[in-house]
Amino acid sequence: MNPAKRRAIFETLRAANPEPTTELEYRTPFELLVAVVLSAQATDKSVNLATRKLFAHANTPAAVAALGEDGLIPYIQTIGLFRTKARNVARLCQLLVERHGGRVPQDREALEALPGVGRKTANVVLNTAFGEPTIAVDTHIFRVSNRTKIAPGKDVDAVEHKLMKFVPEEFRQDAHHWLILHGRYVCKARTPECWRCTIAPWCEYRPKTRSPGSRAAKRQQALV
Repeated sequence: MNPAKRRAIFETLRAANPEPTTELEYRTPFELLVAVVLSAQATDKSVNLATRKLFAHANTPAAVAALGEDGLIPYIQTIGLFRTKARNVARLCQLLVERHGGRVPQDREALEALPGVGRKTANVVLNTAFGEPTIAVDTHIFRVSNRTKIAPGKDVDAVEHKLMKFVPEEFRQDAHHWLILHGRYVCKARTPECWRCTIAPWCEYRPKTRSPGSRAAKRQQALV
């Protein structure tokens, strides 16, 4: 992988999706923060179903803090780890009110001091809510970065460091979203759909897959 290939990859992703964004539904930085905390080990779809109901009833730190942990559970009990998340979100909201005047801080250290907020969540909020060129490495980005060789690394911190180093500055703001969406819908974990991948010409993943309907794929299936 070299700078020319990386540029071609991100130019192609940008051409296909000039204004990418998160699939989590939100209207304010606070709603985004809560949604991202809830999304750990859960799908965006399941989180959106829960937050539509929650935010219709309470969509400020003070309002959610007033619900408390027990009051939150009925809204989010369809999401994995809902008890732990209810506890974290309730406490997070209390701290936003007590320490930050009910506003989401635009500061990494302050964000990571909140319950349920790690580096990945802070990066998402800083990028999506506040327009900072951070890259939050989740399982999709980790997989795509290693599989394509855009930014290979043994752990999420190493991948984040390499992405921040190697992704051209003009693409850094949106790289997070492009890579997540690519991993979610094309470069899938079990079987990447290389036959319809727009960045395949520059990807360094060698055992590229073929369309299930292609002759080569059918011949391979017949040999199994």
